[in-house]
Amino acid sequence: MPDSLLAAEPAALAFDPARAALVIIDMQRDFLEPGGFGETLGNDVSLLQAAVGPCQVALAAARAAGMLVIHTREGHRPDMMDAPPAKVERGEPTTRIGCAGPMGRILIRGEPGHDIIAALYPAPGEPVLDKPGKGAFYQTDLELMLKNRGIDTLLVAGVTTEVCVHTTIREGNDRGYRCVALSDCCASYFPEFHRIGLEMIKAQGGIFGWVSDSAALTAALGNKPAAQSDAA
Repeated sequence: MPDSLLAAEPAALAFDPARAALVIIDMQRDFLEPGGFGETLGNDVSLLQAAVGPCQVALAAARAAGMLVIHTREGHRPDMMDAPPAKVERGEPTTRIGCAGPMGRILIRGEPGHDIIAALYPAPGEPVLDKPGKGAFYQTDLELMLKNRGIDTLLVAGVTTEVCVHTTIREGNDRGYRCVALSDCCASYFPEFHRIGLEMIKAQGGIFGWVSDSAALTAALGNKPAAQSDAA
């Protein structure tokens, strides 16, 4: 497939969909639904719901174009041998990682809360990476998967903008990938952090990458007029 042109900031980006991947970061029940880890830290989890609809749009466009789609989940082994004490000790003692919550043990692999929300559930054959840290490259086989598929461009969505999304984009940038944050497909418990996080990515001519949105991606893949995009 010939290169597609993605409306983005600081400049439009030409990319080959066959060499691009949509990476959806941590759209898990533990972060987006009441009773999960996000809420135990005192956050308003409803703020993350704004990203769900745009993620569905981007996901549908990527699937229709035959792009590689990768989902990630942050969480830990049931024995918690991969959970650093400094991370586990956050928050109240009864609502920490590994404690019992409304959706099972908080942020533990295999528990209901650790799973991806139904609205964005992976299709058969779409890889799901379980990661113990913030970035999707740390302690996972993401880079191996990307290299095996000849991927050079990452379109990144998910939560939260300034934490796991930002860390993944920074990791990808250091590894030579062209990274694009899909602004409306990302969200934060802190709207100002979301805005500033996106500004940081595209600053100084794109120091970490590009910022675009779901409409621009859909247009680039040939499904909508590019004029409908409003890249942030």
